[in-house]
Amino acid sequence: MKRKYVIGVDFGTESGRVVLVDVQNGKEIASHVTFYSDGVIDEYLPGTDIRLDRDFALQNPDDYLEVLKCSIPEVLRQSSVDPSDVIGIGVDFTSCTILPVDACLTPLCRKPEWRNNPHSWVKLWKHHAAQDEANAINQFARERKEPWLLRYGGKISSEWMLPKVWQVLNEAPEVFEATDLFVEAVDWVVAQMTGVFKRSSCAAGYKGIWNKRIGYPSKEFLTALDPRLADLYETKLRGEIVPPGNKVGELTTEMAAEIGLKPNTAVAAGIIDAHAGVLGTGVADIGKMVMVMGTSACHMLLSDKEVLVEGISGVVEDGIIPGLYAYEAGQSAVGDIFAWFVEQCVPAYVVEEAKKEGLSIHEYLEKKAGQLKPGESGLIALDWHNGNRTPFVDADLSGLILGQTLLTKPEEQYRAFIEATAFGTRTIIETFRKRGVQIDELYACGGLPHRNRLLMQIYADVVNMEIRVSATTLTSAIGAAILGAVAAGSMNGGYDSIIDATRKMAELKGETFRPNPENVTIYEELYKEYVALSEYFGLRTDTVMKRLKKIKEKYTRGAS
Repeated sequence: MKRKYVIGVDFGTESGRVVLVDVQNGKEIASHVTFYSDGVIDEYLPGTDIRLDRDFALQNPDDYLEVLKCSIPEVLRQSSVDPSDVIGIGVDFTSCTILPVDACLTPLCRKPEWRNNPHSWVKLWKHHAAQDEANAINQFARERKEPWLLRYGGKISSEWMLPKVWQVLNEAPEVFEATDLFVEAVDWVVAQMTGVFKRSSCAAGYKGIWNKRIGYPSKEFLTALDPRLADLYETKLRGEIVPPGNKVGELTTEMAAEIGLKPNTAVAAGIIDAHAGVLGTGVADIGKMVMVMGTSACHMLLSDKEVLVEGISGVVEDGIIPGLYAYEAGQSAVGDIFAWFVEQCVPAYVVEEAKKEGLSIHEYLEKKAGQLKPGESGLIALDWHNGNRTPFVDADLSGLILGQTLLTKPEEQYRAFIEATAFGTRTIIETFRKRGVQIDELYACGGLPHRNRLLMQIYADVVNMEIRVSATTLTSAIGAAILGAVAAGSMNGGYDSIIDATRKMAELKGETFRPNPENVTIYEELYKEYVALSEYFGLRTDTVMKRLKKIKEKYTRGAS
Protein backbone atom coordinates (compact mmCIF):
# COMPACT_ATOMS: atom_id res chain seq x y z
CA MET A 1 0.00 0.00 0.00
CA LYS A 2 1.26 3.47 -0.86
CA ARG A 3 2.45 5.35 2.21
CA LYS A 4 0.30 8.16 3.54
CA TYR A 5 1.37 11.18 5.56
CA VAL A 6 -0.08 13.78 7.90
CA ILE A 7 1.08 17.20 9.00
CA GLY A 8 1.15 18.53 12.55
CA VAL A 9 1.41 22.28 13.14
CA ASP A 10 2.57 23.35 16.60
CA PHE A 11 2.03 27.07 17.29
CA GLY A 12 4.23 28.19 20.17
CA THR A 13 4.91 31.51 21.83
CA GLU A 14 7.70 32.66 19.51
CA SER A 15 7.34 30.45 16.45
CA GLY A 16 5.38 27.76 14.69
CA ARG A 17 6.76 24.31 13.90
CA VAL A 18 5.51 21.99 11.16
CA VAL A 19 6.27 18.26 11.08
CA LEU A 20 5.49 15.79 8.30
CA VAL A 21 4.77 12.33 9.72
CA ASP A 22 4.34 8.82 8.34
CA VAL A 23 0.82 7.70 9.28
CA GLN A 24 1.79 4.04 9.64
CA ASN A 25 4.47 4.42 12.32
CA GLY A 26 4.68 8.08 13.32
CA LYS A 27 8.16 8.50 11.87
CA GLU A 28 9.17 12.13 11.43
CA ILE A 29 9.91 12.67 7.75
CA ALA A 30 10.67 16.41 7.80
CA SER A 31 10.20 19.45 10.04
CA HIS A 32 10.57 23.20 9.74
CA VAL A 33 10.23 26.22 12.03
CA THR A 34 8.99 29.68 11.08
CA PHE A 35 9.57 32.44 13.61
CA TYR A 36 6.85 35.04 14.00
CA SER A 37 7.91 38.29 12.35
CA ASP A 38 6.39 40.40 15.14
CA GLY A 39 7.11 37.87 17.88
CA VAL A 40 5.58 38.69 21.25
CA ILE A 41 4.33 42.28 21.13
CA ASP A 42 4.79 43.61 24.67
CA GLU A 43 6.26 47.10 24.29
CA TYR A 44 4.95 48.93 21.20
CA LEU A 45 2.33 48.14 18.57
CA PRO A 46 4.08 47.23 15.31
CA GLY A 47 4.82 50.21 13.10
CA THR A 48 3.72 52.74 15.72
CA ASP A 49 4.99 54.58 18.77
CA ILE A 50 1.98 53.38 20.78
CA ARG A 51 3.36 52.00 24.02
CA LEU A 52 1.53 49.08 25.59
CA ASP A 53 0.45 49.01 29.20
CA ARG A 54 2.17 46.76 31.70
CA ASP A 55 1.46 43.01 31.37
CA PHE A 56 0.21 43.25 27.78
CA ALA A 57 1.33 40.39 25.52
CA LEU A 58 -0.05 40.60 21.98
CA GLN A 59 0.60 38.94 18.63
CA ASN A 60 -0.08 39.47 14.94
CA PRO A 61 -2.45 36.79 13.56
CA ASP A 62 -0.86 37.10 10.12
CA ASP A 63 2.27 35.55 11.63
CA TYR A 64 0.32 32.33 12.13
CA LEU A 65 -0.62 32.16 8.45
CA GLU A 66 3.03 32.71 7.53
CA VAL A 67 3.87 29.52 9.41
CA LEU A 68 1.51 27.58 7.16
CA LYS A 69 2.69 29.29 3.99
CA CYS A 70 6.40 28.92 4.73
CA SER A 71 6.84 25.72 6.71
CA ILE A 72 4.36 23.39 4.99
CA PRO A 73 5.88 23.90 1.50
CA GLU A 74 9.32 23.51 3.07
CA VAL A 75 8.61 20.09 4.63
CA LEU A 76 7.16 18.96 1.30
CA ARG A 77 10.31 20.17 -0.45
CA GLN A 78 12.62 18.48 2.06
CA SER A 79 10.80 15.16 1.84
CA SER A 80 9.77 15.08 -1.84
CA VAL A 81 6.45 13.66 -0.63
CA ASP A 82 3.63 13.91 -3.16
CA PRO A 83 1.02 16.36 -1.77
CA SER A 84 -1.71 13.93 -2.81
CA ASP A 85 -0.34 11.48 -0.24
CA VAL A 86 -0.84 13.97 2.62
CA ILE A 87 -4.24 13.02 4.01
CA GLY A 88 -4.69 15.25 7.06
CA ILE A 89 -3.58 18.26 9.10
CA GLY A 90 -3.78 18.79 12.85
CA VAL A 91 -3.07 21.97 14.79
CA ASP A 92 -2.10 22.72 18.37
CA PHE A 93 -1.76 26.14 19.97
CA THR A 94 -0.82 27.99 23.14
CA SER A 95 -3.96 28.87 25.08
CA CYS A 96 -5.82 30.98 25.94
CA THR A 97 -4.72 33.00 22.91
CA ILE A 98 -7.68 34.95 21.54
CA LEU A 99 -8.52 37.49 18.86
CA PRO A 100 -11.55 39.61 17.97
CA VAL A 101 -12.88 39.11 14.44
CA ASP A 102 -15.69 40.47 12.28
CA ALA A 103 -18.48 38.47 10.66
CA CYS A 104 -16.07 37.29 7.93
CA LEU A 105 -13.53 36.10 10.56
CA THR A 106 -11.23 38.99 9.60
CA PRO A 107 -9.11 40.06 12.60
CA LEU A 108 -9.97 43.59 13.67
CA CYS A 109 -6.29 44.50 13.86
CA ARG A 110 -6.13 44.20 10.07
CA LYS A 111 -8.64 47.01 9.69
CA PRO A 112 -7.26 50.58 9.50
CA GLU A 113 -9.88 51.93 11.91
CA TRP A 114 -8.84 49.49 14.65
CA ARG A 115 -5.17 48.78 13.95
CA ASN A 116 -3.90 51.35 16.46
CA ASN A 117 -6.03 49.99 19.28
CA PRO A 118 -4.14 47.31 21.25
CA HIS A 119 -7.37 45.50 22.11
CA SER A 120 -7.97 44.69 18.43
CA TRP A 121 -4.88 42.45 18.33
CA VAL A 122 -4.33 38.86 19.45
CA LYS A 123 -4.06 38.53 23.22
CA LEU A 124 -1.43 35.87 23.86
CA TRP A 125 -1.85 33.28 26.61
CA LYS A 126 0.57 35.21 28.83
CA HIS A 127 -1.30 38.49 28.49
CA HIS A 128 -1.74 39.12 32.23
CA ALA A 129 -3.25 42.60 32.02
CA ALA A 130 -6.70 41.10 32.63
CA GLN A 131 -5.80 39.86 36.11
CA ASP A 132 -8.05 42.45 37.78
CA GLU A 133 -10.97 41.07 35.80
CA ALA A 134 -9.98 37.52 36.75
CA ASN A 135 -9.82 38.45 40.43
CA ALA A 136 -13.27 40.05 40.27
CA ILE A 137 -14.73 36.98 38.51
CA ASN A 138 -13.24 34.67 41.13
CA GLN A 139 -14.53 36.71 44.06
CA PHE A 140 -18.01 37.05 42.60
CA ALA A 141 -18.20 33.34 41.66
CA ARG A 142 -17.12 32.35 45.18
CA GLU A 143 -19.75 34.62 46.72
CA ARG A 144 -22.43 33.02 44.55
CA LYS A 145 -21.00 29.53 45.11
CA GLU A 146 -20.85 28.97 41.35
CA PRO A 147 -20.23 25.21 40.84
CA TRP A 148 -18.19 25.69 37.65
CA LEU A 149 -15.38 27.40 39.57
CA LEU A 150 -14.52 24.15 41.36
CA ARG A 151 -13.67 22.48 38.04
CA TYR A 152 -10.79 24.97 37.77
CA GLY A 153 -9.40 24.44 41.23
CA GLY A 154 -11.43 27.28 42.72
CA LYS A 155 -9.77 30.05 40.75
CA ILE A 156 -9.20 31.15 37.17
CA SER A 157 -6.51 33.58 36.01
CA SER A 158 -5.93 36.19 33.35
CA GLU A 159 -5.06 33.35 30.98
CA TRP A 160 -8.78 32.48 30.61
CA MET A 161 -11.12 33.68 27.88
CA LEU A 162 -13.70 35.50 30.03
CA PRO A 163 -11.26 37.87 31.82
CA LYS A 164 -9.61 38.77 28.52
CA VAL A 165 -12.94 39.52 26.85
CA TRP A 166 -14.19 41.49 29.87
CA GLN A 167 -11.01 43.58 29.79
CA VAL A 168 -11.77 44.52 26.19
CA LEU A 169 -15.28 45.54 27.23
CA ASN A 170 -13.98 47.60 30.16
CA GLU A 171 -11.10 49.33 28.40
CA ALA A 172 -12.17 49.42 24.74
CA PRO A 173 -15.97 49.09 24.54
CA GLU A 174 -15.85 50.29 20.94
CA VAL A 175 -13.69 47.26 20.01
CA PHE A 176 -16.03 44.96 21.92
CA GLU A 177 -19.00 46.39 20.02
CA ALA A 178 -17.26 45.98 16.65
CA THR A 179 -16.37 42.34 17.40
CA ASP A 180 -18.62 39.67 15.93
CA LEU A 181 -16.73 36.80 17.60
CA PHE A 182 -13.92 36.38 20.09
CA VAL A 183 -12.13 33.23 18.95
CA GLU A 184 -9.30 31.05 20.13
CA ALA A 185 -6.35 31.31 17.76
CA VAL A 186 -6.40 27.53 17.20
CA ASP A 187 -10.01 27.69 15.99
CA TRP A 188 -9.28 30.73 13.83
CA VAL A 189 -6.36 29.02 12.07
CA VAL A 190 -8.48 25.93 11.39
CA ALA A 191 -11.21 28.19 10.01
CA GLN A 192 -8.69 29.94 7.75
CA MET A 193 -7.74 26.57 6.31
CA THR A 194 -11.25 25.18 5.88
CA GLY A 195 -13.66 28.09 5.67
CA VAL A 196 -15.56 26.42 8.54
CA PHE A 197 -15.63 27.81 12.09
CA LYS A 198 -16.02 25.43 15.00
CA ARG A 199 -14.71 25.63 18.55
CA SER A 200 -12.46 22.93 19.98
CA SER A 201 -13.78 21.32 23.16
CA CYS A 202 -10.22 21.37 24.46
CA ALA A 203 -9.82 25.16 24.30
CA ALA A 204 -13.46 25.82 25.20
CA GLY A 205 -13.33 23.44 28.14
CA TYR A 206 -10.06 24.50 29.71
CA LYS A 207 -10.06 28.22 29.01
CA GLY A 208 -13.62 29.06 27.95
CA ILE A 209 -15.34 27.65 31.09
CA TRP A 210 -17.42 25.24 28.98
CA ASN A 211 -18.64 21.86 30.25
CA LYS A 212 -19.95 19.07 28.04
CA ARG A 213 -22.90 18.33 30.32
CA ILE A 214 -23.71 21.79 31.70
CA GLY A 215 -22.48 24.24 29.09
CA TYR A 216 -21.11 27.68 29.95
CA PRO A 217 -21.65 29.72 33.14
CA SER A 218 -25.26 30.82 33.37
CA LYS A 219 -26.74 33.96 31.89
CA GLU A 220 -27.81 34.88 35.42
CA PHE A 221 -24.19 34.83 36.59
CA LEU A 222 -23.01 36.95 33.67
CA THR A 223 -25.84 39.44 34.11
CA ALA A 224 -25.04 39.85 37.78
CA LEU A 225 -21.32 40.15 37.03
CA ASP A 226 -21.81 42.83 34.37
CA PRO A 227 -25.13 43.29 32.53
CA ARG A 228 -23.20 44.08 29.34
CA LEU A 229 -21.96 40.46 29.35
CA ALA A 230 -25.41 38.90 29.68
CA ASP A 231 -25.59 37.45 26.15
CA LEU A 232 -21.86 36.90 25.66
CA TYR A 233 -21.98 33.14 25.14
CA GLU A 234 -24.95 33.31 22.78
CA THR A 235 -23.39 36.10 20.72
CA LYS A 236 -19.67 36.82 20.69
CA LEU A 237 -18.64 33.37 22.00
CA ARG A 238 -21.17 31.36 20.01
CA GLY A 239 -20.18 28.39 17.87
CA GLU A 240 -20.48 24.62 17.62
CA ILE A 241 -18.09 22.79 19.94
CA VAL A 242 -16.37 19.59 18.76
CA PRO A 243 -13.71 17.31 20.30
CA PRO A 244 -10.07 17.40 19.11
CA GLY A 245 -9.52 15.18 16.09
CA ASN A 246 -13.00 15.67 14.68
CA LYS A 247 -12.91 16.60 11.03
CA VAL A 248 -13.85 20.28 10.80
CA GLY A 249 -13.56 20.36 7.03
CA GLU A 250 -11.11 20.17 4.15
CA LEU A 251 -8.59 22.65 2.83
CA THR A 252 -10.16 25.35 0.71
CA THR A 253 -8.96 25.59 -2.87
CA GLU A 254 -7.31 28.92 -2.11
CA MET A 255 -5.49 27.75 1.03
CA ALA A 256 -4.44 24.47 -0.62
CA ALA A 257 -2.81 26.45 -3.44
CA GLU A 258 -0.99 28.73 -1.00
CA ILE A 259 0.52 25.92 1.09
CA GLY A 260 1.08 23.32 -1.65
CA LEU A 261 -1.44 20.67 -0.61
CA LYS A 262 -4.60 19.24 -2.17
CA PRO A 263 -8.05 20.76 -1.51
CA ASN A 264 -9.45 17.48 -0.20
CA THR A 265 -6.97 17.29 2.69
CA ALA A 266 -8.82 16.77 6.00
CA VAL A 267 -8.31 19.30 8.79
CA ALA A 268 -8.90 18.34 12.43
CA ALA A 269 -10.37 20.37 15.26
CA GLY A 270 -7.42 21.73 17.19
CA ILE A 271 -6.00 21.17 20.65
CA ILE A 272 -3.95 23.08 23.23
CA ASP A 273 -0.20 22.52 22.77
CA ALA A 274 0.49 20.83 26.11
CA HIS A 275 -2.52 18.58 25.65
CA ALA A 276 -1.23 17.52 22.24
CA GLY A 277 1.93 16.45 24.05
CA VAL A 278 -0.03 13.71 25.84
CA LEU A 279 -0.88 12.10 22.51
CA GLY A 280 2.59 12.69 21.10
CA THR A 281 4.06 10.87 24.10
CA GLY A 282 1.85 7.88 23.41
CA VAL A 283 -0.38 8.16 26.47
CA ALA A 284 -4.03 7.24 25.92
CA ASP A 285 -4.77 5.44 29.21
CA ILE A 286 -5.87 6.51 32.68
CA GLY A 287 -3.42 6.92 35.57
CA LYS A 288 -0.49 8.12 33.46
CA MET A 289 0.71 11.68 34.08
CA VAL A 290 2.57 13.48 31.29
CA MET A 291 4.88 16.37 32.18
CA VAL A 292 5.16 18.70 29.19
CA MET A 293 8.41 20.45 30.10
CA GLY A 294 9.73 23.61 28.51
CA THR A 295 9.84 27.26 29.57
CA SER A 296 6.88 26.35 31.79
CA ALA A 297 5.42 22.93 32.56
CA CYS A 298 1.98 21.39 32.19
CA HIS A 299 1.02 18.23 34.00
CA MET A 300 -1.61 16.30 32.10
CA LEU A 301 -3.55 13.30 33.37
CA LEU A 302 -6.32 11.13 31.90
CA SER A 303 -8.99 9.64 34.14
CA ASP A 304 -12.34 7.88 33.91
CA LYS A 305 -13.85 10.07 36.63
CA GLU A 306 -14.30 13.74 37.44
CA VAL A 307 -12.88 14.86 40.78
CA LEU A 308 -12.68 18.47 41.89
CA VAL A 309 -9.00 19.09 42.67
CA GLU A 310 -7.76 22.34 44.21
CA GLY A 311 -5.54 24.57 42.11
CA ILE A 312 -5.82 22.64 38.86
CA SER A 313 -6.20 24.49 35.58
CA GLY A 314 -9.20 22.39 34.65
CA VAL A 315 -10.83 19.00 34.30
CA VAL A 316 -12.60 18.57 30.98
CA GLU A 317 -14.56 15.66 29.57
CA ASP A 318 -13.47 15.08 25.96
CA GLY A 319 -10.63 17.53 26.61
CA ILE A 320 -8.09 15.27 24.89
CA ILE A 321 -9.71 11.90 24.16
CA PRO A 322 -13.49 11.48 23.75
CA GLY A 323 -15.00 9.60 26.67
CA LEU A 324 -12.25 10.40 29.18
CA TYR A 325 -11.71 13.25 31.61
CA ALA A 326 -8.45 15.13 31.17
CA TYR A 327 -6.88 17.07 34.03
CA GLU A 328 -4.44 19.93 33.61
CA ALA A 329 -2.15 21.33 36.27
CA GLY A 330 1.11 23.17 35.87
CA GLN A 331 4.04 25.33 36.83
CA SER A 332 4.31 28.84 35.40
CA ALA A 333 8.09 28.72 35.05
CA VAL A 334 10.60 25.88 34.72
CA GLY A 335 13.06 26.31 31.86
CA ASP A 336 12.45 30.06 32.10
CA ILE A 337 14.02 30.01 35.58
CA PHE A 338 17.17 28.25 34.39
CA ALA A 339 17.43 30.60 31.40
CA TRP A 340 16.99 33.65 33.65
CA PHE A 341 19.71 32.41 36.00
CA VAL A 342 22.18 31.80 33.17
CA GLU A 343 21.45 35.14 31.49
CA GLN A 344 21.33 37.35 34.58
CA CYS A 345 23.15 35.73 37.49
CA VAL A 346 26.22 33.84 36.24
CA PRO A 347 29.65 35.42 36.98
CA ALA A 348 32.28 35.93 34.30
CA TYR A 349 34.52 33.12 35.53
CA VAL A 350 31.78 30.57 34.87
CA VAL A 351 31.37 31.87 31.32
CA GLU A 352 35.11 31.57 30.76
CA GLU A 353 35.39 28.08 32.23
CA ALA A 354 32.44 26.85 30.17
CA LYS A 355 34.05 28.29 27.05
CA LYS A 356 37.36 26.58 27.82
CA GLU A 357 35.61 23.23 28.18
CA GLY A 358 33.62 23.74 24.98
CA LEU A 359 30.32 23.63 26.86
CA SER A 360 27.32 25.90 26.97
CA ILE A 361 26.75 27.60 30.31
CA HIS A 362 23.78 25.31 30.94
CA GLU A 363 25.91 22.24 30.21
CA TYR A 364 28.72 23.49 32.43
CA LEU A 365 26.39 24.22 35.36
CA GLU A 366 24.66 20.88 34.90
CA LYS A 367 28.04 19.15 35.06
CA LYS A 368 29.13 21.03 38.20
CA ALA A 369 25.73 20.71 39.89
CA GLY A 370 25.74 16.98 39.16
CA GLN A 371 28.84 16.61 41.34
CA LEU A 372 26.89 17.83 44.38
CA LYS A 373 24.88 15.64 46.70
CA PRO A 374 21.29 16.51 47.61
CA GLY A 375 21.24 18.84 50.61
CA GLU A 376 24.96 19.62 50.35
CA SER A 377 24.47 23.29 49.44
CA GLY A 378 22.14 24.15 52.30
CA LEU A 379 19.85 25.90 49.79
CA ILE A 380 16.17 25.66 49.07
CA ALA A 381 14.15 27.68 46.57
CA LEU A 382 10.60 28.43 45.50
CA ASP A 383 9.94 28.10 41.78
CA TRP A 384 7.49 31.01 41.53
CA HIS A 385 9.44 33.43 39.35
CA ASN A 386 6.42 33.71 37.06
CA GLY A 387 3.82 33.19 39.77
CA ASN A 388 2.29 29.88 40.86
CA ARG A 389 -0.20 27.95 38.76
CA THR A 390 -0.88 24.84 40.86
CA PRO A 391 -1.95 24.64 43.63
CA PHE A 392 -2.28 28.36 44.49
CA VAL A 393 -3.22 29.88 41.09
CA ASP A 394 -1.58 33.15 42.08
CA ALA A 395 0.30 35.31 39.57
CA ASP A 396 1.38 37.68 42.35
CA LEU A 397 3.73 35.15 43.97
CA SER A 398 7.45 35.43 43.21
CA GLY A 399 10.69 33.46 43.37
CA LEU A 400 12.77 32.88 46.47
CA ILE A 401 16.05 31.22 47.43
CA LEU A 402 16.97 30.59 51.05
CA GLY A 403 20.19 29.53 52.76
CA GLN A 404 22.78 31.50 50.79
CA THR A 405 26.11 32.36 52.36
CA LEU A 406 29.28 34.07 51.13
CA LEU A 407 30.47 30.63 50.03
CA THR A 408 27.44 29.82 47.85
CA LYS A 409 28.43 28.85 44.30
CA PRO A 410 26.50 29.33 41.02
CA GLU A 411 26.18 25.58 40.49
CA GLU A 412 24.60 25.25 43.94
CA GLN A 413 22.02 27.88 43.07
CA TYR A 414 21.38 26.25 39.70
CA ARG A 415 20.77 22.89 41.36
CA ALA A 416 18.51 24.49 43.98
CA PHE A 417 16.31 25.92 41.23
CA ILE A 418 16.11 22.53 39.49
CA GLU A 419 15.15 20.94 42.82
CA ALA A 420 12.53 23.64 43.39
CA THR A 421 10.81 22.83 40.11
CA ALA A 422 10.91 19.13 41.02
CA PHE A 423 9.36 19.92 44.41
CA GLY A 424 6.67 21.90 42.57
CA THR A 425 5.88 18.84 40.46
CA ARG A 426 5.71 16.64 43.54
CA THR A 427 3.25 19.10 45.09
CA ILE A 428 1.03 18.71 42.03
CA ILE A 429 1.19 14.90 42.16
CA GLU A 430 0.37 14.84 45.87
CA THR A 431 -2.50 17.30 45.34
CA PHE A 432 -4.09 14.84 42.91
CA ARG A 433 -3.47 11.81 45.09
CA LYS A 434 -5.01 13.46 48.14
CA ARG A 435 -8.20 13.75 46.13
CA GLY A 436 -8.10 10.10 45.12
CA VAL A 437 -7.03 10.63 41.51
CA GLN A 438 -4.92 7.71 40.30
CA ILE A 439 -1.30 8.37 39.18
CA ASP A 440 0.63 5.16 38.50
CA GLU A 441 3.17 6.19 35.87
CA LEU A 442 5.08 9.35 34.98
CA TYR A 443 6.11 10.50 31.50
CA ALA A 444 8.04 13.52 30.26
CA CYS A 445 8.19 15.31 26.95
CA GLY A 446 9.39 18.63 25.56
CA GLY A 447 12.85 20.07 25.14
CA LEU A 448 14.12 19.89 28.72
CA PRO A 449 13.98 16.09 29.19
CA HIS A 450 16.24 15.69 26.15
CA ARG A 451 18.72 18.40 27.15
CA ASN A 452 19.20 18.01 30.88
CA ARG A 453 19.77 14.54 32.33
CA LEU A 454 20.48 15.91 35.80
CA LEU A 455 17.07 17.56 35.87
CA MET A 456 15.31 14.32 35.01
CA GLN A 457 17.23 12.33 37.62
CA ILE A 458 16.43 14.92 40.29
CA TYR A 459 12.75 14.74 39.34
CA ALA A 460 12.78 10.94 39.62
CA ASP A 461 14.46 11.18 43.05
CA VAL A 462 12.12 13.90 44.36
CA VAL A 463 8.85 12.27 43.26
CA ASN A 464 10.20 8.73 43.84
CA MET A 465 8.84 7.47 40.52
CA GLU A 466 10.38 6.08 37.36
CA ILE A 467 10.11 8.55 34.47
CA ARG A 468 9.72 7.56 30.83
CA VAL A 469 10.64 10.09 28.13
CA SER A 470 9.21 10.72 24.68
CA ALA A 471 11.53 9.76 21.84
CA THR A 472 11.10 13.17 20.16
CA THR A 473 11.33 16.83 21.06
CA LEU A 474 8.47 17.49 18.63
CA THR A 475 5.90 15.86 20.88
CA SER A 476 3.15 18.45 20.55
CA ALA A 477 3.54 18.58 16.78
CA ILE A 478 3.33 14.76 16.65
CA GLY A 479 0.20 14.94 18.78
CA ALA A 480 -1.31 17.43 16.35
CA ALA A 481 -0.37 15.14 13.44
CA ILE A 482 -2.14 12.26 15.21
CA LEU A 483 -5.32 14.34 15.21
CA GLY A 484 -4.85 14.94 11.48
CA ALA A 485 -4.69 11.18 10.92
CA VAL A 486 -7.93 10.71 12.87
CA ALA A 487 -9.67 13.49 10.92
CA ALA A 488 -8.70 11.71 7.69
CA GLY A 489 -10.15 8.39 8.90
CA SER A 490 -9.22 4.81 8.08
CA MET A 491 -10.97 4.90 4.70
CA ASN A 492 -8.38 7.44 3.58
CA GLY A 493 -5.38 5.75 5.18
CA GLY A 494 -5.67 7.25 8.67
CA TYR A 495 -7.35 6.04 11.87
CA ASP A 496 -10.86 6.05 13.28
CA SER A 497 -9.92 6.72 16.91
CA ILE A 498 -7.36 8.82 18.76
CA ILE A 499 -6.42 5.82 20.90
CA ASP A 500 -5.53 3.69 17.87
CA ALA A 501 -3.58 6.50 16.23
CA THR A 502 -1.69 7.29 19.42
CA ARG A 503 -0.60 3.70 19.97
CA LYS A 504 0.69 3.42 16.40
CA MET A 505 2.26 6.84 15.88
CA ALA A 506 3.96 7.76 19.20
CA GLU A 507 7.26 6.41 20.53
CA LEU A 508 9.22 6.46 23.81
CA LYS A 509 12.98 6.41 24.39
CA GLY A 510 14.38 3.11 25.57
CA GLU A 511 16.08 4.74 28.55
CA THR A 512 14.16 5.67 31.70
CA PHE A 513 15.12 7.58 34.86
CA ARG A 514 14.79 5.57 38.08
CA PRO A 515 14.90 6.95 41.64
CA ASN A 516 18.13 6.68 43.62
CA PRO A 517 17.04 5.37 47.08
CA GLU A 518 19.73 7.35 48.93
CA ASN A 519 18.70 10.59 47.23
CA VAL A 520 15.02 9.85 47.79
CA THR A 521 15.62 9.79 51.56
CA ILE A 522 17.38 13.18 51.53
CA TYR A 523 14.76 14.78 49.31
CA GLU A 524 12.00 13.62 51.67
CA GLU A 525 13.60 15.85 54.30
CA LEU A 526 14.11 18.79 51.94
CA TYR A 527 10.60 18.54 50.55
CA LYS A 528 9.16 19.12 54.02
CA GLU A 529 11.00 22.46 54.10
CA TYR A 530 9.69 23.31 50.61
CA VAL A 531 6.15 22.61 51.79
CA ALA A 532 6.64 24.80 54.86
CA LEU A 533 7.84 27.72 52.71
CA SER A 534 5.06 27.15 50.19
CA GLU A 535 2.36 27.21 52.81
CA TYR A 536 3.73 30.35 54.44
CA PHE A 537 3.99 32.38 51.25
CA GLY A 538 1.28 30.70 49.20
CA LEU A 539 -1.61 30.44 51.63
CA ARG A 540 -1.31 33.81 53.37
CA THR A 541 -2.82 36.83 51.70
CA ASP A 542 -0.44 39.38 53.21
CA THR A 543 3.19 38.32 53.27
CA VAL A 544 6.37 40.23 52.52
CA MET A 545 6.27 38.67 49.02
CA LYS A 546 2.91 40.31 48.26
CA ARG A 547 3.84 43.60 49.94
CA LEU A 548 7.03 43.85 47.91
CA LYS A 549 5.07 43.51 44.67
CA LYS A 550 2.74 46.31 45.75
CA ILE A 551 5.70 48.52 46.57
CA LYS A 552 7.26 47.72 43.20
CA GLU A 553 4.08 48.64 41.37
CA LYS A 554 3.73 51.82 43.38
CA TYR A 555 7.20 53.10 42.55
CA THR A 556 7.72 51.68 39.06
CA ARG A 557 8.64 54.44 36.63
CA GLY A 558 5.62 55.61 34.70
CA ALA A 559 3.15 54.19 37.20
CA SER A 560 0.21 56.47 37.86
